[in-house]
Amino acid sequence: MSNLWDVSHIQPETRVVLEGETIPAMFWNGVAQRGPQVWMRQKQLGLWRPWTWTQTGDAVREIAGGLMQLGFQRGDTASILSNTVIEWVLADLAVLSCGAVSNGIYPTDSAPQVHYLCEDSRTSILFVEDDEQLDKALEVRDRLPLLKKIVVFDMEGLHELQDPGVVGLDALRSLGRDYLAAHPDELMQRVQACRPEDLAILVYTSGTTGKPKGAMHSQHGLVYTVRGYNTLIARRQDDECMCFLPLCHIAERLGGEYFSLYTGAKLNFVENPATVPENVREIAPTVFTAVPRVWEKFYSGVMIALNEATRLEQAAYAWAIGVGTKITDKVLAGEPVDAFLKFEFQLARWLALDNVRKMIGIHRSRFLVTGAAPISPELVKWYLALGVPMLEVWGMTESCGASTGVPATRIKPGSIGPAATYNEVKLDPATGEILVRGDNVFMGYLNQPEKTAETIDADGWLHTGDVGLVDDEGFFRITDRMKDIIITAGGKNITPSELENELKFSPYITDAVVIGDRRAYLSVIVMIDQENVEKYAQDHDVPFGNYASLTRAPEVQALIQGEIDRVNRKFARVEQIKRFFLLDTQLSAEDEELTPTMKLKRKLVQQKYADQIEAMYR
Repeated sequence: MSNLWDVSHIQPETRVVLEGETIPAMFWNGVAQRGPQVWMRQKQLGLWRPWTWTQTGDAVREIAGGLMQLGFQRGDTASILSNTVIEWVLADLAVLSCGAVSNGIYPTDSAPQVHYLCEDSRTSILFVEDDEQLDKALEVRDRLPLLKKIVVFDMEGLHELQDPGVVGLDALRSLGRDYLAAHPDELMQRVQACRPEDLAILVYTSGTTGKPKGAMHSQHGLVYTVRGYNTLIARRQDDECMCFLPLCHIAERLGGEYFSLYTGAKLNFVENPATVPENVREIAPTVFTAVPRVWEKFYSGVMIALNEATRLEQAAYAWAIGVGTKITDKVLAGEPVDAFLKFEFQLARWLALDNVRKMIGIHRSRFLVTGAAPISPELVKWYLALGVPMLEVWGMTESCGASTGVPATRIKPGSIGPAATYNEVKLDPATGEILVRGDNVFMGYLNQPEKTAETIDADGWLHTGDVGLVDDEGFFRITDRMKDIIITAGGKNITPSELENELKFSPYITDAVVIGDRRAYLSVIVMIDQENVEKYAQDHDVPFGNYASLTRAPEVQALIQGEIDRVNRKFARVEQIKRFFLLDTQLSAEDEELTPTMKLKRKLVQQKYADQIEAMYR
């Protein structure tokens, strides 16, 4: 494997890096051991501001003291309604240090959703990021009798606010300093009283059908899982990581905040979601975890830039990526790579590939991790051809994140890898459903015992809803969601995710939903990549006035048809897509069609666009 990717320094770590059987115990041990070292950084006013472990400990201590001054008790719940900022982590660790329960709310959630989540979780303290999020909280406050106080991270624009139910974070910290001066031992007593079996966090599912469900994770489950993560591939204290996915999602909460807490790897917070590409280049993370949407966007950016390059530059890239692909194919097949091909790859890196890596910001990356949604195997191979290992992990909210992972020494694009050592994974012999069992499996759904019983069987197996296969090396592959498998009118079983992943490999397609259950043929609903399609239209003098007119332009329709034709050539005739339509509304995370992780909700999209779907079958 070192013929292409240096994996000698990517090793699992089995020893305990940081003592502590609960997250707060682990955190305070980290503060004591790593005091002056930098743990987090956040860009403010153009400058990266570092947070040492000592500074973080001081802030968490004061916030926790402020919460105790407000009467916050062990077992109470606090919710955090904010984008991914350092204050999110400070609030989370303060809540946990109080022996209480921490819950995250997506910043894109509406006021009614905020009401439901706070009511269901019995939230008594609500942290909000700024005036925009405060407005949502104030709109529903009267219907939340358990809510004692709203704490605002950023009080800019709110200095004139006179509301006894609202307090700024700085004011809360001041309260905390006074409280701790009078009760110097109480916080550590709370930390020590925290037990591994205690409920620690709630992570609400996105609720594509019905109301969101609050997945309950214990202190033991969290600690057990982050230690397990290090047995997949270890992080080091000198690693630079990016924190930019929603912290209320299991991926960033476990794989970002708690995993870096455990290992000491630095967490760099982006300015905002729009600055991710720029911030990646500034941070140049050594370990980079992201969802397929991000990896697809980077690839699209390179392809668009390549279209604008000179013919010489295009030729250099084509030759270089060809060399990288040749070696990738050999290494993946377990074949030796000769010295001349190795030399060619070094030349390819110097000529073009290193520049591509720097353009993305992955030139220092030891490895890349992708998860939370399916990814095209071709996209994985492209990153491998650049010379950077991309490792796919698979899991879910209920399994505390990753349950399988592709090892760096045996990469198989299209596979989610073997079971992680810290849990069992098997296929249901009757249905092919992937089942998971281990201490990382959640405690159940809050207030929904019947849903819990449907999800965890009597033998402790978590029913994931994903259907898969396993090969003779123990590597699993997801074929689809159980509820998403399409059976055509002709009786052919189709797994739509394979087609959808191939379509999303296009720089002009952001997402796609394949239709065809009990139909004569397959069709697809496509969400275009606005930026790249607009650029295409401008470069080809295609007139358009707004987003809707862009999607209706004949040239754009032909562009997408060409991308569908490209994908169809890879599949048998019965599996090919015959019709499509483009969503003519520009969607954002606030729209009901998208999950908070920006994936189209299959069932809702099929219901909402039923008329357009029927038109494709007339």
